[in-house]
Amino acid sequence: MIEFRTLSDDNPALRLSPLLRAALRTMEYAAEHNGIGLTATKAFQRKFVHWAVEYVEWPGYGPEEAFSVSKAVNEYEFPPIQIVHFLLLQRKLGRHYKGKFLLTKKGKDLLTSPGALFGELIPFFLLEVDHTSYGRLDERPFGTWDVWLNVMNVELVQGLTERQLYGLFYGEGPDWDNAGWRELAAFSSYVLTPLEWAGLVSVHEVEGSSRRDWMYCKTPLWGGAMRLETDEMVKVAVRH
Repeated sequence: MIEFRTLSDDNPALRLSPLLRAALRTMEYAAEHNGIGLTATKAFQRKFVHWAVEYVEWPGYGPEEAFSVSKAVNEYEFPPIQIVHFLLLQRKLGRHYKGKFLLTKKGKDLLTSPGALFGELIPFFLLEVDHTSYGRLDERPFGTWDVWLNVMNVELVQGLTERQLYGLFYGEGPDWDNAGWRELAAFSSYVLTPLEWAGLVSVHEVEGSSRRDWMYCKTPLWGGAMRLETDEMVKVAVRH
């Protein structure tokens, strides 16, 4: 069982969600500029994408990274905004009209209610979206969110590395330097990246180590936003 709680608009933990922050910035821009211009293929125009790269504060992807190869960045080259665009349309918070992306009444109402906006976007994003659509590989790991979240709820108390988290479900062996890298990459892209983007886990690099040793920890949003079957097991572990 996975149940998302309703969060108050002044809950400080909401600031930990990169995806919520990107959605709010996008919606605020649309409200302040009478919409966001669209290309012929109905993607956000570069003018907005360039603004978003600078102002959405996406972890690990700012202006330096975005413009390192080219001075022109399209929506599909900045996945966070591409996903926000998709989510706002799917949840009917925005619509396309006469060459622009405009907020709907529902979107305008949620613009000043970040707690409700989190509840509208994040459960859908985490549990319903096909995360292979923007992942490094078009592969989905075996398993379900119910299993992944409830196991990590208990085990991810002190923090675990990417390989350790993979090992909880599939055993030891896969590494970025051996034949198992594809399975590890699929798990990271489909499970760990969405959790980071939702703001439910934070990622910290182990000093002096490689990409293989990034550490994942729960954020306050994990326990504040979700109610899971294994919650009682977590409480017992903390007491002892």
